[in-house]
Amino acid sequence: MMKIFVLASGRSGTKFLTDLFRYNVKNCTCKHEPFPDMFGRPIYWYNREEISKIRRLFYIKKLRINYSFGEVYIETNHAFLKSFCDVAMEFFPDMKLIHLIRNPLKVAKSELNRHLVINKIYLPFRYYRKNGKKYFRWALTWEEKIFQDIRYLDLTPYQKYIVQWIEIENRAMRFLDKYDKHKDCFTLLVPKDINNPSTIKDLFDFLEVKLKRKNIYIKGRKNKTPGAKKTIVTEEDKAQFREVVNNLPDKYLEIFKREPYKKLSWVKFLQKTT
Repeated sequence: MMKIFVLASGRSGTKFLTDLFRYNVKNCTCKHEPFPDMFGRPIYWYNREEISKIRRLFYIKKLRINYSFGEVYIETNHAFLKSFCDVAMEFFPDMKLIHLIRNPLKVAKSELNRHLVINKIYLPFRYYRKNGKKYFRWALTWEEKIFQDIRYLDLTPYQKYIVQWIEIENRAMRFLDKYDKHKDCFTLLVPKDINNPSTIKDLFDFLEVKLKRKNIYIKGRKNKTPGAKKTIVTEEDKAQFREVVNNLPDKYLEIFKREPYKKLSWVKFLQKTT
């Protein structure tokens, strides 16, 4: 069985991608955030390098994957790079990967809007506690090294999500480099590529999966947040973005000078200004 995981931040089309596989690919088990979803404490463990704890929990996921139906298993969520990517490689070294990239200004704004709504409706278990501190279940801990390296800047909630996006993209590139998986990874730009039948056909050809029909069916449910504000990037948001970039060490920005980022229209925001 082919196993496929996703390199992505939240709010980048992971749910929609699951449905694209469900509607188009034969003999495919399609999961978005299956149990155990590896959010929450595994993110904390990853930052503390408590890999044995992640491995024990992932073993449950491994069993469920191995007993899945079909020739293809795809799991699309933003927990992969936040908690279990390295452990997953131990069990599934031949995995294929899809890298979803969305404009970081929009990702950060959408993630912040979702966070605010979840707080407002008091969704159960949205936080967990470790050592007396409270952490948002679906985000990084805000204690990762990149946040320490920018500690002299008093980050706004929006800026925390900007830094998170930059960290996730750096993790994506480190993962591909570390395991020599560039050849097994297909990049999709969101929303451009993920809504393009021709590009999705190229993705399926790259993966060599069997299709249900000749024509690609672009259909899926977007993971909208009821009650959340529309994702509108303001001039103030752009100013906050520039402030983050100008205060980050250069090492976190080097990847954006290369493919698959360097030709994207919004990559200019990831260049320092004087």
